[in-house]
Amino acid sequence: MPERSPQRTGGRHWALPLLLLAGLGGAAPASAPDAIDAAAIAARPDIVDTATAVPDVLVELKYASVDNFMQRDVYGALKRCYLHRDSARMLAAAAALLKQSHPELRLLAYDCLRPRRVQRIMWELVRGTPQQGFVANPETKVASLHNRGCAIDLTLASSDGAALDLGAPFDSFGREAQPRHEIELLKAGKLTGAQVGNRLLLREVMVRAGFTAVAHEWWHFDCATPGEATRRFPIVE
Repeated sequence: MPERSPQRTGGRHWALPLLLLAGLGGAAPASAPDAIDAAAIAARPDIVDTATAVPDVLVELKYASVDNFMQRDVYGALKRCYLHRDSARMLAAAAALLKQSHPELRLLAYDCLRPRRVQRIMWELVRGTPQQGFVANPETKVASLHNRGCAIDLTLASSDGAALDLGAPFDSFGREAQPRHEIELLKAGKLTGAQVGNRLLLREVMVRAGFTAVAHEWWHFDCATPGEATRRFPIVE
């Protein structure tokens, strides 16, 4: 899912110790993006396909289907999970940590590199709505770290690809999806111990591998700070 713009949150991210404690009906349809040149993306020397770089990670790109908050396929020919090579190395480390502690589980990627032209569609859908704060403005200096191959949305799954229950669906905007409310919701019985435990396991392997979690989406992880990403990872249009 599109992550909250760093400019709107002041770059607020969570550190591991705190983590361990703790649809848009009626939106007007946006214009279809220009055809995404998947071959050109694959040919970039700084971008790798996780199917080759991290074969243990399962892939189910939500924006290459209608199973997303836009209810439309905006990826077209883009069917693979691409990441910047540095981000892919970190993902491989996370997959190895998970395999070591829970060999029966796999990481399941929902979104990886997202061309900025798709980000513009997402932004137009939420601009001026209460959900605007959840989507990075593609015209800012940072844009979305997904646009740079430096962010990934993912979950835990069984070895046959069945996603585990983490308490709220991917691409949902409610409080149940936001890690910052987990303790409160756990006490209120709106999240179960098993659901929060699955989130903690996901965050543990990702943060130990070098990723940073965010406070408002349990599935989203960044490979660098916004400032570092702007310097190191070019935007993919």
